Amino acid sequence: MSANVETMFYTRETPWHGLGTRVEEAPDSGAALRLAGLDWKVLQQPIQTEDGRTIKGFKANIRDRDGRVLGVVTDRYKVVQNEDAFAFTDELLGEGVSYETAGSLQEGRRTWILAKLPQRYMISGDEIAPYLVFMNAHDGTGAIKAAMTPVRVVCQNTLNLALATAKRSWAAHHTGDVREKMEDARNTLLYAGQYMVELGKVIDRLSLQKVSDRQVAEYIDALFPLYENPTYQQKKNLLRMKEEIRTRFYEAPDLKHVGKNAYRFVNAVSDFATHAKPLRESRNHKESLFARTIEGNTMIDRAYELVRASA
Repeated sequence: MSANVETMFYTRETPWHGLGTRVEEAPDSGAALRLAGLDWKVLQQPIQTEDGRTIKGFKANIRDRDGRVLGVVTDRYKVVQNEDAFAFTDELLGEGVSYETAGSLQEGRRTWILAKLPQRYMISGDEIAPYLVFMNAHDGTGAIKAAMTPVRVVCQNTLNLALATAKRSWAAHHTGDVREKMEDARNTLLYAGQYMVELGKVIDRLSLQKVSDRQVAEYIDALFPLYENPTYQQKKNLLRMKEEIRTRFYEAPDLKHVGKNAYRFVNAVSDFATHAKPLRESRNHKESLFARTIEGNTMIDRAYELVRASA
């Protein structure tokens, strides 16, 4: 194992996405937002041309703290302030929840708050902690979203698999009766419980599904197919990613007790997808990683599909 890969495995940022301000001492969402510097409001103002003519049908969403324009939206767009978008979480989550991080992305255009639920799940010998993340968008390009994501405690790998039998997310657009839509968010907690039950069944099945060394190699090849007429650098990059997955599967200390099974392979891929340093680290790499907490990670889902298809 190279020093680089070993460092990536043992070095964990808390929380796993490496974003935001830690606010785990916050007693409620309002305190979390203040501690994270998100206690500002969005104002709507008409848009005018340089010669003073108002552009009908559109408004600018502006942050009151510094006058920054967060987005241009239509008249149908309803502003949902940060405090309103996240306040319902206090009642929704109840006692025992801890607010862990909160922050903004894209200079305030998107804001989020992350809560760790008090429940603990022991599934096939692993402790899985459920998190709920709530995201609000002020630029007109996204909805209010809430999603549950399970995290394997021992290594902070996300296991937000796309399951056909359980839903883990909810969204409401900034149009129509937004407050009524937000009331539907109470179903998110119901989704979380159902999702964890179904995830437990899936993990138990994967833990019983033995995989051979040949199958592991085939799965990895399927995850990283060779391009047609690849360049030298493309070949080198693919080999590096394949080797990192292979190293995680065979050498990760937290997987030694798991056995050579499908669950171990999915975890190796999840570890890579959650923590590996990208080939070319862009400015918004961590932001994209965090977004996949809600939207889902296609690589982890693909690994799950591969092992499920060969069961």
